[in-house]
Amino acid sequence: MDHFNYRDGRLFAEDVDLTRIAEAVGTPVYVYSAATLTRHFGQFQKALDWADHLICYAVKANSNLAVLKLMGDLGAGMDVVSGGEYARARAAGVPGDRIVFSGVGKTADEMAQAIAGGIRQFNIESEPEMEILSALAAGMGATVPIAVRVNPDVDAKTHEKIATGKSENKFGIPIARAREVYARAATLPGLSVVGVDVHIGSQLTDLDPYRQAYAKVADLTRALRSDGHSITRLDLGGGLGIPYRRDNSAPPLPLEYGQVIRETVGDLGCQIEIEPGRNIVGNAGVLLSQVIYVKHGEGRDFLILDAAMNDLLRPAMYGAHHDIVPLRESVPGAEVHAYDVVGPVCETGDTFSKGVELPEMQAGDLVAFRSAGAYGAVMASEYNTRPLVPEVLVRGDQFAVIRARPTIDQILSRDTIPEWL
Repeated sequence: MDHFNYRDGRLFAEDVDLTRIAEAVGTPVYVYSAATLTRHFGQFQKALDWADHLICYAVKANSNLAVLKLMGDLGAGMDVVSGGEYARARAAGVPGDRIVFSGVGKTADEMAQAIAGGIRQFNIESEPEMEILSALAAGMGATVPIAVRVNPDVDAKTHEKIATGKSENKFGIPIARAREVYARAATLPGLSVVGVDVHIGSQLTDLDPYRQAYAKVADLTRALRSDGHSITRLDLGGGLGIPYRRDNSAPPLPLEYGQVIRETVGDLGCQIEIEPGRNIVGNAGVLLSQVIYVKHGEGRDFLILDAAMNDLLRPAMYGAHHDIVPLRESVPGAEVHAYDVVGPVCETGDTFSKGVELPEMQAGDLVAFRSAGAYGAVMASEYNTRPLVPEVLVRGDQFAVIRARPTIDQILSRDTIPEWL
C-alpha cells in the first residue's frame, strides 16, 4: 500500500496534487510520501514485536537527510556502508549507538571515523578488515562491538547483480570457516564479539532462501556459544522485495518474514537486527517526468521524456520494471496507445520500457514512475551534464524541496582549469 492515488482524475501524493509539485519544482523530480514511509516502518516493527529488536534502515536505498531524520524519529537505527553514509546518519540526528557499519571495503579512515563518532557494531566482512579494525580500536583506546558476516552459500533467487549470499559473491566469510575466524576475533584487542551477521540479497520475493540462511545462522550460533563466544545479536540483513508491477502477485509481507525469523532463530534469545531499505522506501516514492516529444518511428512510437537513465538507472542497469502512469487518470474505456518510453540521453540503453500502454500522449503531458523511492536518486549521476534530480517530501497537504536541483553554473563551478593549461 502507498499514498499515491487518483482523485478527481489527477494523481495525488497524500493530499498534494502531483501536478502542483511538477509546476512548482520542475521535472524530473522525485516525490516521497511521509505517510507511506511511516506505515512501512510500522509494519516491520509489528513483525518483530515478539522480540527485542532494532530495525536498521538501509541508508543506501535512499540517503536523503529528511528521509533519514523521519526514520530516526520513528526509532530506526541505520545500516551504513560508507563514511559518507555514516556522516549522513549522524547529521540526521541518529545516535552512534543505533548505527551499524556494513560493507565489504571499509577503509581505515572510515572505521576510525565511526569509532570516534560512536557505533553500535561493525559487521566484519574479511579477516584483513578485522585485523585493521582491532589495531585502530586498540590504538584509540576503544573496544568496539563486532559481528562477523557469514556467507551461507544460499541462492536468494534474485537478480544476479543484487545476490550477495552465494559462495561466488564477494561478501562475507565462508560459513564453513566461521568458527575459526571467530576464534581469532576473540584474541584480538579492541574487539568485542557480540553477534552474527548475514545478508543474502535484495528484492527477494520468496521466503525460502531466508529460511535456509537463518537455519544455518541458528546452527552456527549454537556452535559459537559452545566455543565460548557470547552471541547476543543476530543481524539478519534485509532484502525483502516490493511489487514493482501492480498486476502481479505481491511479495511476502513483513509479518510473514517476521514469522520466518521467529521460527528459525526465535528460540536463541538474541536481539534481532534487520536492515530493510527498499521495502520501506521503494513504494514511498515516484519520479515525475514531462513528455518532451512524441516521435513516430518505423513500426513504433517513442515517448521522449525529460527524465533519463542518469536520473533513474535501474531499468538500464538491471532491466528493472517501473509502472509508468499519466498524472491525468485515463478515462475508463478510453483508447490506449503503445509507446516505447525513453529519455534524452545519447545511449540506446536510455530506455525505460517498451510497448507501454498509455492514453494518447502529447508534448507537455506529465507521467509518474511508480515505486521509485529506492535506488533512484541515490544512484543518479550528472551524465551528459544533466543536473541531479531534486527531491520533495510530502506530509499531508504540505510539501517541501529536500534537495534542490543544482544549476549548470553550480555544476561547472566544481571543475578547475589549471593555470598551465
